[in-house]
Amino acid sequence: MTLDYKKIGLKVGLEIHQQLEGKKLFCSCPTKINDFEPDRIIKRDMRAVAGETGKVDAAAAHEHGKEKYYMYYAHNDSSCLVELDEEPPHNINNDALNTVLMVSKTIHAKIIDEIQVMRKTVVDGSNVSGFQRTALVAIDGSMETSEGKITIPTICLEEDAAKIVKKTDDYSIYNLSRLGIPLIEIGTGPDIRSPQEAKEAAEQLGMILRSTRRVKRGLGTIRQDVNVSIKGGERVEIKGAQDLKLVPLLVENEIKRQQSLIKLKNEVSKTKIKDEQVILTNELKSCDSKIIQNTIKNMGTIAGIKVPTYKGLLGKETQPGKRLGSEISDYAKIKAGVGGLFHSDELPKYGITDVEVKKIRKKLGCKENDAFIIIADSEYKVKKALTAAVDRLNMVKQGVIKEVRMAKQDGTTTFLRPMPGAARMYPETDVKPIIPNLKNLPKIELITDKANKIKEMGLSHDLADLIAKQHKTEIFESFVRKFKNLKPAFIAETMLPKMREIKRKYDVDTDKITDDMLELVFEKLNKGEVPKEALEELFVNIAKTGKINFSKPKAVDDKQIEKEIKQIIEKNKGAPFGALMGQAMAKFRGKVDGKKVNEILKSLVK
Repeated sequence: MTLDYKKIGLKVGLEIHQQLEGKKLFCSCPTKINDFEPDRIIKRDMRAVAGETGKVDAAAAHEHGKEKYYMYYAHNDSSCLVELDEEPPHNINNDALNTVLMVSKTIHAKIIDEIQVMRKTVVDGSNVSGFQRTALVAIDGSMETSEGKITIPTICLEEDAAKIVKKTDDYSIYNLSRLGIPLIEIGTGPDIRSPQEAKEAAEQLGMILRSTRRVKRGLGTIRQDVNVSIKGGERVEIKGAQDLKLVPLLVENEIKRQQSLIKLKNEVSKTKIKDEQVILTNELKSCDSKIIQNTIKNMGTIAGIKVPTYKGLLGKETQPGKRLGSEISDYAKIKAGVGGLFHSDELPKYGITDVEVKKIRKKLGCKENDAFIIIADSEYKVKKALTAAVDRLNMVKQGVIKEVRMAKQDGTTTFLRPMPGAARMYPETDVKPIIPNLKNLPKIELITDKANKIKEMGLSHDLADLIAKQHKTEIFESFVRKFKNLKPAFIAETMLPKMREIKRKYDVDTDKITDDMLELVFEKLNKGEVPKEALEELFVNIAKTGKINFSKPKAVDDKQIEKEIKQIIEKNKGAPFGALMGQAMAKFRGKVDGKKVNEILKSLVK
């Protein structure tokens, strides 16, 4: 059934985070990410502090409550004392700032008169300082999609966080080489009207960013966060949508999730869950559950709580393959670091029999319509996790809660942390305010405009789009102007699709074939000194050696061609023209132009 997105009050907004190429934002370190052994390892603790409003941010308090410490891998060629928070930040990277100004102008935004760098509290360890530096550069931008206008209230420049290496319940390890890479953050208004428009908007913003030719490319260099709400729900931020194809599915699944939670809200509006934890070790000591038996072996605790009137509700689906029990479990996992929980709607199962379920229900005092939750781990974690589960169960009465969730590859999401608020922001006192210089600011020529221009030369839409996206428009146009005897479509095909085909077919490094080498090859082709059929062998040789060798293949004169074709005709008397042409091309492939073979064969076949 197709949803009426207007009727359900769907609102979607995007936050695009794109890494910029060059130097880091507040030092001169390069923007390369190292994954080899670090030169230094640093250990730090984090704590949440009050922001400019005098309050501690909810997300920061949540992270602080995990009581973790953090290890940092530092490489001498990509991290300095600024990343280690042992030296104040340097002046802001002007190249990065100019890129953001260019993008802001392209999306019709108003540039801020005086740019003030702010500190945004982040205590999950991803920033050594405990905050991220960010600056609002422009406001009130807009762009058009096929469904209408989308507002872009903010365009920011900020520093990227450190790269996670390992996470445990007690500590996390981060790689500092990513910390400080400039990020442009573009936030749309909640104007997006459908899941497909969300994808279209993300594609369009990505195209604008790539058009600058100043952004980093590759997996992880651009990230999309999706904000979704429906009528009766709340704004939920979904982080980590790296694949654009996933964006519509994430929106659709969040719609389903919010609709499910709104329905559940009405069913449990009068239910109050109490944090009355009961030890259940004796009731489960003989069960076959590996989790339970490992907990007992490690001197852990098995405890549970009664969930009044929830029978059948914990098993209600909120997302494809996920149920309300999953929502509660995610909360307990994040808050306390447990592996998960058991709930009555999924039992008997996992080595827990019907007999043991009855024992649990009796010990907890469950009535017919009640449910229960069990957690097995260390005593400290069990207590903390059950308290978190009770908190989340009592939130079900609110319906949808504002929170940050993490995107999964299957299009579902899991709880990450509470939604941050204004309390996390305060001014950066180590970086002076910046008056933006808009003089001589280059104008971005969009990839789409370039593609439309070269499409007029006879290229297909896909081929023109490919040339433009790979930033080959200028060199392609120069080749077309210079080599009049070669068709533009042939030049374009040779530059990119042919290179990819050769790379795949022969497993060679076609990156060795530079634009200068291509120009020399096209020059020979343009003069007729090299047949087109010789290209594949020629390019394979260049890819293997890194050098151009025009001595092979040797040209064959017309008399020799005619002699060879006569022999083919003689051996294949009565064969159709196509079959003769195929054999002739197999004989001369890479040595003679196919057009010439065709002409000579036609003259000999009567």
